[in-house]
Amino acid sequence: MNSIAEWALVTDRILSTCEAKGIPAIGYVNETKIYLGGELNEERAAILESWLKRGFDLGNHTFSHADFHKIGIEAFKKEIIKGERYSKTLLPKYGKQLKYFRHPYLRSGASEETSHSLDAYLKEKNYTPAPVTLDSDDYLFAQRYARAMQKGDSARMKEIGETYVKHTENKLQFYEKLSEAVFDRNIAHTYLMHANLLNGDYLDEIAEMFKRNGYEFVSQEEVLQDPAYNEPVTKFGNWGMSWLYRWALSRDKGRELFKQDIELPAIVK
Repeated sequence: MNSIAEWALVTDRILSTCEAKGIPAIGYVNETKIYLGGELNEERAAILESWLKRGFDLGNHTFSHADFHKIGIEAFKKEIIKGERYSKTLLPKYGKQLKYFRHPYLRSGASEETSHSLDAYLKEKNYTPAPVTLDSDDYLFAQRYARAMQKGDSARMKEIGETYVKHTENKLQFYEKLSEAVFDRNIAHTYLMHANLLNGDYLDEIAEMFKRNGYEFVSQEEVLQDPAYNEPVTKFGNWGMSWLYRWALSRDKGRELFKQDIELPAIVK
C-alpha cells in the first residue's frame, strides 16, 4: 500500500469485516508509519484513530518494527517508548489505555538472559505481552496478491486468495495437533494477521473458515486467561515462531510433529 486512499480503504474493509463477524481485533502499531519527513501526517493518524472510533483497540509493536535480537535490550527499550507516544494520546480519548505488546518478528529473546530482561521491562512499563499461537505467513501471500493486482490479473488474485484461505486452515489444524500434543487439549489461540489488501479482501473467508472449524472470536484478555499462556519458556534461540513451538520445546513434547508443519504452497515460494 502506498497511498493514503489505499491505506484507508484496506483499514475500512478489515474493520468492517471485524464488526460484521464480531472479531475483537487489536491493531498493533508501528508509529513510524504515521510520520512523513519526521512530521506527524494527519491523514495517516486519522486512519489509525479509526480503529478506536469503531470500538477496537491498539497495541504497541515498537516504533519501527525493530528486531530485538539484532539491536539489544537498551535500543529496544527506546523503540518501545518511541512506539507508544502517539497511541498514548489517542487511547484515553476512548476510555482505553495502552496495554498490549506484540513482539516484532515474534522475537522475544535469543537467550534466557535477554528474554527475561525484556519480560522485566515490559512488566515495569505495565505491558501485557500477547504471544502468537497461530501464524499463516499472510504477508508472503499479500506480496504476490499486490503484484497480481498491479498487473490487473484478477484470476491470479483469486487463485492466491483461495490458496491463502486453505493454507491458513491447514496451519490451524496443524497447530491444533501441536496443542493437543503439548497440553493434551486445544488451547485458546491468538491469531496474527497483517493489515494489507489481501486481508481486506479475504478476512471474511478467513473468519468463516475459523467458524467452520468450531471457533468463536473472543478478546485478547479472555484468551490470555487460558492457563497455557502462563506456561514458562525454558528453551531459547534466534527464533521468530509460534509460542506453541516454544512450549513444545520447553516441555520436550510434540517434537515429532514439527516435521508435519505445513509448507508454503508453490504459489508463494
